[in-house]
Amino acid sequence: MIFRFSDFELEVKERRLSRAGELIPLRAKVFDTLCVLVENPGRLLRKDELMKLVWPDSIVEENNLDHNISKLRRALGDGVNGNRFIETVPRQGYRFIAQVHAAPLRPTLHSIQSMSEPEDDKIEQEIKSFTTADGVRIAYAISGDGPPMLRAVDWINHLEFEWSNPFQRRRLKQIAKHHTLIRYDQRGSGLSDWNVADFSFERSIRDMEELVEHLGLDSFDAMATCQGAPIATAYAIRHPERVKSMILVGPFARGWPTPDSLLMEQFNALLTLIRLGWGKDNPAFRQLWTTLFMPDATREEMDWMNELQRMTASPENAVRLLAEFPKINILDQLPNVCCPTLVVHSRDDAVVPASEGRLMASRIRGARFVELDSRSHIVGPSEPEAWGHFVREVSDFLGWEEKAAPKKRRAAQR
Repeated sequence: MIFRFSDFELEVKERRLSRAGELIPLRAKVFDTLCVLVENPGRLLRKDELMKLVWPDSIVEENNLDHNISKLRRALGDGVNGNRFIETVPRQGYRFIAQVHAAPLRPTLHSIQSMSEPEDDKIEQEIKSFTTADGVRIAYAISGDGPPMLRAVDWINHLEFEWSNPFQRRRLKQIAKHHTLIRYDQRGSGLSDWNVADFSFERSIRDMEELVEHLGLDSFDAMATCQGAPIATAYAIRHPERVKSMILVGPFARGWPTPDSLLMEQFNALLTLIRLGWGKDNPAFRQLWTTLFMPDATREEMDWMNELQRMTASPENAVRLLAEFPKINILDQLPNVCCPTLVVHSRDDAVVPASEGRLMASRIRGARFVELDSRSHIVGPSEPEAWGHFVREVSDFLGWEEKAAPKKRRAAQR
């Protein structure tokens, strides 16, 4: 359906809001909130009902809903020039008071092309493995074409499951259009060996070193998120001749949480929850992590993240890997980084505070720090404004447009 109110058009299936033909980007859960309101015009939607409809599988605080309503009002210009869209009923809920007209959505040229010609559909991945010096088999995947980019490990991952998810695949293919993208599963998770004795930070650095040697990479660009950032950074310090540039997303350099942090008590409680409920069919335990990592994700993305956690690692391995985070500290080594570095962090990241990314950038000479308007630990295409900002910054940093221009000129000459 397409809903029209004032000079706005809301296309639910296409997840698109526009005003006089101009697209208005909204975070996923803000968009979901608008859909519920517009589909129930004139009706008082109580706060508990709204929260169940917008977060059907999560337990969230009321301020998440208030945050969404505030964002919506700003996007719609509610109260500007006499426009009124959302009425607040004190201590009860909200009512959408604008007149709404609903009509079937006619397929647009863009939607027809999207169905018949999936973006970058020809890019596939090839999964291989190698064995480390301590006898652990590490799975890695290669996709795309161009200069190599190596993505350091995430906390846990699964190469096949990540690639099968349309949201994640779009993120990865954005890079694989310009690079030969190399990813690998952390020891103890995904397609790598699960029966592992050593999960230390030093061993993680050596895994990256041994993978680079196995692949015979002379030089490469590096990308890393969360605890992958100190791993990639430590590697770049030890092997400055190999790392051409680094992109660090949602990073930390002095442990997460820091050992003296007030969050340590909460962190230890989370470890207990993982031990108790990680592998159960009920996703309630895993949903806690999903909500922290992607608070504005669509329901499909949350379902995927819940399942990723269950199938990627055992509860024991997930705990042992996570327990290494507070032990990491490379803060004093950061001035030794000598490659161009881009640090990107979501402003309201609930997992690793943006202040940690800002601190990391301040210690790396010449590093550029970029703050995204998002609450997600890792931004994806479901947040079009933040995702577009991220892609532009990475494109400018790596010179994607400049490198593509000569190819277009050569093609035109042929």
